[in-house]
Amino acid sequence: MAGGIPSRIGMNSTKNNMKHNDSPAALERKVQELTALYEISQALVSSLDPKQALGLILQTLHLRLGMSRGTITLLSPDTHEITIEVAHGLTGEERERGRYRIGEGITGKVVQTGEPVIVPHVGKEPLFLNRTKARGDIHKGNISFICVPIKVGAVVHGALSVDRLFSEEVSFEEDLRLLTIIASMLAQAITISQMMEEERNRLRNENITLKEKLKERYSLYNIVGTSNRMREVFEMIGRVSKSDATVLIRGESGTGKELVANAIHYNSLRADGAFIKVNCGALPETLIESELFGHEKGAFTGAVHARTGKFEQADGGTLFLDEIGTLNLSAQVKLLRVLQEKELVRLGGTRTIKIDVRIITATSLNLEQSLKDGVFREDLYYRLNVFPIYMPPLRERKTDISLLADFFLERYAQKYNKDIRRISTPAIDMLMRYHWPGNVRELGNCIERAVLLCNEPVLRSIHLPPTLQTAEESGSMPSKSLDSVLRNVEKELMIDALKSTRGSIAAAARLLGTTERILGLRIKKYRIVLQKYR
Repeated sequence: MAGGIPSRIGMNSTKNNMKHNDSPAALERKVQELTALYEISQALVSSLDPKQALGLILQTLHLRLGMSRGTITLLSPDTHEITIEVAHGLTGEERERGRYRIGEGITGKVVQTGEPVIVPHVGKEPLFLNRTKARGDIHKGNISFICVPIKVGAVVHGALSVDRLFSEEVSFEEDLRLLTIIASMLAQAITISQMMEEERNRLRNENITLKEKLKERYSLYNIVGTSNRMREVFEMIGRVSKSDATVLIRGESGTGKELVANAIHYNSLRADGAFIKVNCGALPETLIESELFGHEKGAFTGAVHARTGKFEQADGGTLFLDEIGTLNLSAQVKLLRVLQEKELVRLGGTRTIKIDVRIITATSLNLEQSLKDGVFREDLYYRLNVFPIYMPPLRERKTDISLLADFFLERYAQKYNKDIRRISTPAIDMLMRYHWPGNVRELGNCIERAVLLCNEPVLRSIHLPPTLQTAEESGSMPSKSLDSVLRNVEKELMIDALKSTRGSIAAAARLLGTTERILGLRIKKYRIVLQKYR
């Protein structure tokens, strides 16, 4: 044996090597060894976490081969300390005492050298520390100690050690061979376990990072708007977020109702829970109940497997039901029961499932009219309308248009790698005059299209969609000629220059590379009011 301790092993002084390898006792031992190896291999492959099988392995060594106080110690890569990972026949206090530095004691030497060590009489070995104090007075007993390294290649991860009662019939060479095989199996299992733990930590950290990003993305500060109407929305979100109250978000399509739902969830006490979104208007009536409440196998044609619904998936978190006004009456009845009783029954099932879900709903429909038409239940309406939030259309928050336009400009300029720094004043004026039937969503699409068309640092009115460029707004006739387009661009450049120079004709002329006289004539031609920019 290699390493620094062979002289202390005392193997030559023992007579424990069996003379007859084919004796009944030897055959019985072989059977027990093979049985032990089989049970150990089964324990390793049957557990998803290899570390869970370590205790069973040590128990097998004790029951099959009479090896007591089996111990698996592992080397911490961070502290460089060797600690007991699992042990058989040791109390928690004894395991806690079993700590070693590299090179300290028999276990420390095995980890340091990567070589096995056999101690026939622990009481006669000065290096044996008996740190766990599990053996009592080691000088009175007749205990042997075998310790083998757990390593992959040249990398030592720890050690496997057992106690033996010394006798002439014990073959240390056979014990050493068997424990070395087991240690090799453990090394692979521990390596896999460490890789799994590292992956779990990576996923856990990634999950935490993503949740923090979601909280940051959907914080109140990322909902763009400074108008009085939006300040009211921010105040309502702040009031309701920390509660479990049911919220009904109302407003036209494209006003940002889903963004408000996100802000409520990620600023609530349920922010670490699931946030499940369902667009009720996008699902067929035949599937909406299965989607929300789940179904059992065989509940209907095609239900070959049981399925959890969105309510179960959102347990402990928040469920956002968009376009709730389109929900059919049958699903409304079941939704009302879930809201009132906090429980549900899957389609085709009989088992009652308790749930803890916060409900946020949104609709662009006039629910009051739906009540009159008999397509929406009155009791459900009052159950959902606990805390209503109204999202104003963009035409009612004109002062937010320029802020939103700049927000979308920065987003899409970065997305498409465009060096566009601002929006020209005439283009802003054009955006402000438009009525925006599609609200914020339409504005975002408009700016994205403009960014794709723009190849200069300033986004101008000619880059905006034709729907914004009416004859009155652009100064051009319905059938645009080249001359009318050029006049419009010239006027826009002059207005930008005058705005930058605070109405100074001389400074604006220098900025445009022309003379004051020519610029003055152009100002009169386009009837530009200088006082507007001073």
